[in-house]
Parts: sequence; C-alpha cells; structure tokens
Amino acid sequence: MAETINLSQAKTSLSRLIKRALAGEEVIIARKDEPLVKLVPVPNTGERQPRVPGRYKGQLWIAPDCFDEMSEDEVTLWEK
Repeated sequence: MAETINLSQAKTSLSRLIKRALAGEEVIIARKDEPLVKLVPVPNTGERQPRVPGRYKGQLWIAPDCFDEMSEDEVTLWEK
C-alpha cells in the first residue's frame, strides 16, 4: 500500500523517503491532499560496459584545418 506524504514533510525527510522507495515501498508526495508524484526507484539496467580504447578507430574523421584559427567572420558567428 502506498503512503501519501505532504510536500512540506517530504522536503524535510527526503533521504528517509528515498530509502523506503528503494526498499520497495510506494511513496506518493502530495500538495493539499492532491497527489503530485510517486517516488519509485530507477530500475537497474545492468552493469556498465568498460570503455574500450580505439573502439571507433577508423570511423571518425577530423578535417586537417580543424584546429586552425577562426576568421573574424567565424568568431562573430560563434559569439551570436
């Protein structure tokens, strides 16, 4: 069963409410007895994949003039 918490009360006890949501409880935050939001945990999408150096080797291209100084016109366009 979900517990409804007043918004001002939720502000002062957010850490406790997060712990309860992580434990599987459904926590609803309301203003003037009107439900606003439901506090639920974000599902675990699995382990992060480790970074692999060179994964995109040969797939990216950088123009030879990429790091050349910009012209005054380009600077003006950039600063708009």
